[in-house]
Amino acid sequence: MKRRSFLSGVTAGLSVLALPPTAEASALAMPPPSPAPAAGRDYWLTTLLKIADPVLVAAAQGKLKASMPVEAAAGAATGRRQVTHLEALGRTLAGLAPWLELPSVPPAEQARQQRYADLARQAIANGVNPQSTDFLNFTQGGQPVVDAAFLAHALLRAPTQLWEKLPAPTKQQLVTALQSSRVIKPVYSNWLLFSAIIEAALLKFTGSGDLMRMDYAIKEHQTWYKGDGTYGDGPDYHWDYYNSYVIQPMLLDVVATLVQARKERPDLLELLRTRARRYATIQERLIAPDGSFAAFGRSLAYRCGAFQHLAQVALQEQLPPELPAGQVRNALTAVIRRTMEPKGTFDAQGWLQIGLCGHQPSIGEGYISTGSLYLCTTAFLPLGLPATHAFWTAPAQEWTSRRIWSGQDVSLDHAL
Repeated sequence: MKRRSFLSGVTAGLSVLALPPTAEASALAMPPPSPAPAAGRDYWLTTLLKIADPVLVAAAQGKLKASMPVEAAAGAATGRRQVTHLEALGRTLAGLAPWLELPSVPPAEQARQQRYADLARQAIANGVNPQSTDFLNFTQGGQPVVDAAFLAHALLRAPTQLWEKLPAPTKQQLVTALQSSRVIKPVYSNWLLFSAIIEAALLKFTGSGDLMRMDYAIKEHQTWYKGDGTYGDGPDYHWDYYNSYVIQPMLLDVVATLVQARKERPDLLELLRTRARRYATIQERLIAPDGSFAAFGRSLAYRCGAFQHLAQVALQEQLPPELPAGQVRNALTAVIRRTMEPKGTFDAQGWLQIGLCGHQPSIGEGYISTGSLYLCTTAFLPLGLPATHAFWTAPAQEWTSRRIWSGQDVSLDHAL
């Protein structure tokens, strides 16, 4: 009798707690709302320029060092102040470059594109001119090779706007600055690609780059491949987003540059692209229904830059068939909104502050400072696609996790 009474009580309690069947089904079918239809190309561009504007305006005026605040971990600000300004410039341009390079933009974008291209070229000129108050550090400490690399990546992404249109003296100073970073020995990790992409840019623009630095980085990363579209960061695998922050975007573009120069095999590039498509699929599936993503590993303060790889695969028109353009656009929009819109993302003057979702100073490692944060711009790479491209015109589709967690049927996922 006591057992019957207990079970009766439990059943009664559960009946109070349980949702009615119709309400339960309704709750299951109601994930957070999709990005609004208006959150398309204009939203992307407005957001990107909001991020980039303080950096480029100050740098073009030769006032980046004077104007940019330097937020860093406790006790690290003095050291980071020596490197943070090259970080800000190189990373901002790495994300902005494809849009600057786009030869035909809608009329509503033309004036802004011209303005920011002019600002970018003047910022580079000030940064590489030894007589400028904003002359940047390319040689002291280890960090400059990292951000010389992001600057080099920007040049590869916008060769006309960020190289060809530079005055001859600035070109020479830029080459000298990039070459000067050779004094820095890269860490035996993804850092090998920093040296490699600097050499790739020098090869493309001067006809002479250190092939050994490029070949060594490529071969080591082949030995560090772990399978299923993912590389180790050095010999070990790390649960973080460095396959996207650095490894695959730079590896692909180093090899593509070498193939273009007839100094590497095209079949290697195709192999890397096959792996890249698989990792793009993984990245899309990492985006939660609300646009958040699992916060594991280091450098989370790069915010939506964690999805540079997916953005680059879209830019280079290499998306696999299971990732329609409208689905990827919608997913990346959700990530951008989730990471760039929270209160505290920007300070009162418009500079980025450390955090992943708002201002979260403790999320920044000792190597993170204000300039580091501008890697978030690389999520915006598809702005380098024409406004008429399917990435912008295809109907919005829900991304994989939204479909799964709203109870919709989805196709199987499988390893490469």
